[in-house]
Amino acid sequence: MKYTTPYIAPTLTVDAVIFQLIDSALNVLLIRRPNEPFKDSWALPGGYNPVGETTVDALTRIIKEKTGVVIDTDLRYIEQLYTFDTVARDPRGHAVSVTYTGYGREITPATDDAIAFFPVSRLPDLAYDHAEIVKYAHERLISKLSYTNAVFAFLPPTFTLAELQSAYEAIFGHELDKRNFRKKFLSLNLIHETTEMKRTGAHRPARLYEFNTQTLESLPRSFD
Repeated sequence: MKYTTPYIAPTLTVDAVIFQLIDSALNVLLIRRPNEPFKDSWALPGGYNPVGETTVDALTRIIKEKTGVVIDTDLRYIEQLYTFDTVARDPRGHAVSVTYTGYGREITPATDDAIAFFPVSRLPDLAYDHAEIVKYAHERLISKLSYTNAVFAFLPPTFTLAELQSAYEAIFGHELDKRNFRKKFLSLNLIHETTEMKRTGAHRPARLYEFNTQTLESLPRSFD
């Protein structure tokens, strides 16, 4: 078979949407671009995927080099989110982005004014199509919390039911009824009581709980 159109490979990149909770708000890690295009704009951390590296290998190396975040230790959960391949997403030419999303707690990037966490509800103008990517990743996270225990990645090993509900509210973006939330969540048998208590200010000590497992598992029925 003779082809009439010459083959020109698109550029392959990897990008990361890294979420964590800060001050009861869902935040995403961004970097300020030092070069054109979109010089000085904020963007998701990422870069080119060279020959000889898998997308995971490239992502691990690039995120550490650009942000100081070590994926294997700083993130408690990571998955491939989506492949974004709109032809015009990069003004330099056709670029395909294999994007990953990760969740963690107390992620501390390198000390640099060009690296920062931003609340998802108050993002600056982002380069490329990164605003749409963050939106997609947030929607995926909300969906994932309805059928998995993924919220464990945002919480300390032991936590109160109030802290658990606060995590859900931060990710969902709205308040939840306290009584209904606790009844529905406890019925899923994903967590268990510990013998420890936590005192906050002048309030009565609250029971601490922990997840039965610190790995992703599906819920026996939908939580929404």
